[in-house]
Amino acid sequence: MATTPPSDDPRALLSRSQFQLPSERLRDSKEARDADGPRAVTRTAARTAARTAASVPSNPGTLDAADYEAVKGALHERLLNELDGRNLLGASEENLSIAVREFVARVLAEGDVALNEAERGRIGDELLEETLGVGPLATLMLDPAVSDILVNRFDKVYVERFGRLEKTSVRFRDNDHLVRIIQRIAARVGRRIDESSPMVDARLADGSRVNATLPPVSLDGPTLSIRRFGKRRLRRDELLRLGMFSPEIMAFLDCIVRARKNVLVSGGTGAGKSTFLGAIAEAIPPGERIVTIEDAAELILDQEHVVRMETRPANAEGHGRIMARDLVINALRMRPDRIIVGEVRSGEAIDMLQAMNTGHDGGLTTIHANSPRDALARLETMVLMAGMELPSRAIREQIGSALHFVVHVRRFEDGVRRVDSIAELSGIEGLTIQLQDIFRFERQGRRGRLIEGRFAATGVVPRVVGELRERGIDVPMSWFQRNGESTRA
Repeated sequence: MATTPPSDDPRALLSRSQFQLPSERLRDSKEARDADGPRAVTRTAARTAARTAASVPSNPGTLDAADYEAVKGALHERLLNELDGRNLLGASEENLSIAVREFVARVLAEGDVALNEAERGRIGDELLEETLGVGPLATLMLDPAVSDILVNRFDKVYVERFGRLEKTSVRFRDNDHLVRIIQRIAARVGRRIDESSPMVDARLADGSRVNATLPPVSLDGPTLSIRRFGKRRLRRDELLRLGMFSPEIMAFLDCIVRARKNVLVSGGTGAGKSTFLGAIAEAIPPGERIVTIEDAAELILDQEHVVRMETRPANAEGHGRIMARDLVINALRMRPDRIIVGEVRSGEAIDMLQAMNTGHDGGLTTIHANSPRDALARLETMVLMAGMELPSRAIREQIGSALHFVVHVRRFEDGVRRVDSIAELSGIEGLTIQLQDIFRFERQGRRGRLIEGRFAATGVVPRVVGELRERGIDVPMSWFQRNGESTRA
């Protein structure tokens, strides 16, 4: 990055001639890196000042987008240099915010920046966001329709809206700008990303999950993926209106959760597993103690008596890692009424199954899988990942006795997330766990891009109905009639 000669005159430091267009700044930064020593860097800045003096309007007025970004980029670089010189880059957000506001006020008071009044009011907020937040992605983060933000390169930013990917006009100035944003996101949550550790998983303050990679892992430059979560949880009634399930399915799930049946929610990436898990957890009575275990804390529960625990990766020295299995084992000592594992990924599967088989009923968890049958196969594989050399029959008997229902959710081609099926585990025959579908989604055609269909009962009455009635839970048989009324999606 080109630097400017020292000066006691703030006007000299903030001269209009110092603001470069992006292409010029990129070329000059390369020249500065290749040059020999600080004097060469100073000469580079001087050449830049001479070249760009005529490129910025001499009178304040409305700049085009490229010139505005160039001015903002130059101010941001100068701001970072000043904060670094004052050892404020690692300061609290409150102190950083004060320092940024003071810098912007001082710069604009000098009157040397070619910005009109509207641009002057806007640039302070944008510089603050550049320093504290996610930079150019701030507008996307404010859009409630955006569920995923995907940065493939500094100039290629995609979002998912309503289940479909689309390219945006948002871009970073260059790769260095994108790297700074990534490193700031990681630093704010106590993580590190650099050439020696080029990948990071993190969670933003609003619960959004972040994954970032740097070269040489990503060949075309830094990448950033943000899985967004709403500031409030979608409730059961809202998911019902959105067509995720029918009233009969919602009522049935309410019954089995209140009856402390163990439920596994399966589905692919982005199918809505966590959202659905939070929705069915509404049925947990308020007087129960709930312990949640997640890799990235996403679940938002209504109940008051909730203990939330989160895994932790190893630090830079390779120490301090806390795995989900450690938390499941610890949760058993916390007198839980319910244990909710946000997602089972590895060896914690065996501890979760053993807990369900030893009196800790009412467990809820999710798993990545393409079908209920695949979910059980993956669960068996995860038990083996714990280092338990158990025969397949023993593992499947554990699964068959621990779990009661598998709910498979899916994001269909039209972008709508629906319950694809609800299956009951009905025992084990030979080496095969028996599954019987209770409800499933039946397609009936398309209307434009939307899939038309209905949630239908299969005609199978779940084995759990007798137990539910013994507990005084009303379960109408009409829910399970094959030719009964079903709700359209």
